[in-house]
Amino acid sequence: MLTSTPFPKSFASDNHAGVHPAVLAAVLEANTGDAPAYGEDVWTAAMEDAFSTEFGPQATVYPMFNGTGANVVGLGLALRPYDAVICPVTAHINTNECGAAERVLGVKLVTIPTDDGKIFVDDIRGLLSVLGDAHHSQPRVVSISQVTECGTCYTADEVAELAEFAHARGLFLHMDGARLANAAAELGCSLRSLTTDAGVDLLSFGGTKNGAMGAEALVVLRPELDAPTPFLRKQGMQLASKMRFVSAQLTALLTDDLWRENAAHANAMAHRLAEGIADLPGVSLRYPVQSNAVFPALPEKVIAELQQRYLFHLWDAAENVVRWVTAFDTGPEHVDAFVADIRLAVQGAAGS
Repeated sequence: MLTSTPFPKSFASDNHAGVHPAVLAAVLEANTGDAPAYGEDVWTAAMEDAFSTEFGPQATVYPMFNGTGANVVGLGLALRPYDAVICPVTAHINTNECGAAERVLGVKLVTIPTDDGKIFVDDIRGLLSVLGDAHHSQPRVVSISQVTECGTCYTADEVAELAEFAHARGLFLHMDGARLANAAAELGCSLRSLTTDAGVDLLSFGGTKNGAMGAEALVVLRPELDAPTPFLRKQGMQLASKMRFVSAQLTALLTDDLWRENAAHANAMAHRLAEGIADLPGVSLRYPVQSNAVFPALPEKVIAELQQRYLFHLWDAAENVVRWVTAFDTGPEHVDAFVADIRLAVQGAAGS
């Protein structure tokens, strides 16, 4: 018998978490009187300053409603109708955005198989032989996720190597940064070191998974790409009329390194969870824990029993791999109760 009450804490996604109190406070503070619409307000100006401080003076930032919109608008800045995006087969733009890039932008995604969500120069090299060939979509953008969909991180050197290779061949480097904060917290570095300084051209910055109510951003780090952004954002239905409430959330995350505090805590809870099951027989990790996600392989009976009481996703049904995700508001007590129930379920399955 499991010990906890039904669905005590979700381990399905950091999207299930609530809103950090400092973010809520910032939204309430912005809810004062009238303010010009569409970003012509003091809260958006403060947010722009905060991003310039974090990513460098060449960075321009555009608040958006969701990560799919930020990815599509960002990719659209660099792509022509006959172009292609090279990305890992696991990439969110390929697997979880309902074909938005293909439908909205009309471009081709060229995917690369990967063991852990990461791609490298040697993976890309062989795909560039079609450059200049009118019979083929032209590779134009390399897109990576930080962290990857497998919970792994690119180091700053790995990002820089991809950027240098892409730029030397006339390509751009795009980063889906839905969990960039988790990567920077895990690696102990700045957001800028993983993006601007490493040569990233376009970046979607995630806030919703890290304590925001609903706030993402497109950050353009290559100034010559920036001119069409206001128009593509409007066409892409990502221009908020009451933008101050989106901007205020992003500013709150960048104030006093709240983004790092939230992400570091979420990561620590994932490590605590992984350590709590490390000695269980029949349980193994598919990927190393480098962020706020844990991907264990479990006995099928254990998965079924745990899902009666906990929310989490089945990642690979063929190999019984699940995904557990922690968030800024996941407490040690939540993890410890989950671990206790996992251990009971595993022991019960072993004895049956």
